[in-house]
Amino acid sequence: QVQLVESGGGLVQAGGSLKLSCAASGRTLSAYAMGWLRQGTGKEREFVGAISRSGMRTSHADSLKGRFTISRDNAKNMVYLQMNSLKPEDTAVYYCAASPRPYLSDYVWGARDFASWGQGTQVTVSS
Repeated sequence: QVQLVESGGGLVQAGGSLKLSCAASGRTLSAYAMGWLRQGTGKEREFVGAISRSGMRTSHADSLKGRFTISRDNAKNMVYLQMNSLKPEDTAVYYCAASPRPYLSDYVWGARDFASWGQGTQVTVSS
C-alpha cells in the first residue's frame, strides 16, 4: 500500500496559478498510475488528470485541458498538478490517488479506478 500526502492548496484569485504536490511513501510510486481528482461542496468526486507509471502518458478532463497539467517525478516519489488560469468553479478539495490499473490511452478514468487516496488539499478560487 502507498501512503499519499497532498500539499500546496490555498486561496488564490481568479486567473491565478497553483501547483499541488503529492508525496508518496510506502511502496515505490512507479508501481502505480497516478491521478488527481477533486470534489466541490455538494458535488461528486470528479476526475482531473491521470499519468502513466513512467510519466510518459497523461490524460486530463476535457474541461480542464490547456489549464491543468499532471506530472510526476518517480525518483522523488512525487506527483504534481499545475493549475493555471484558475476559475471560481475550480474551488474544491483536490485528492491525489494511486491506481494499480495499467494506464490505457483514451480510457475514461473515474474514482472507482483508484485504490489509495490522500487526505486532500483545499483549493479556493475567489472571483
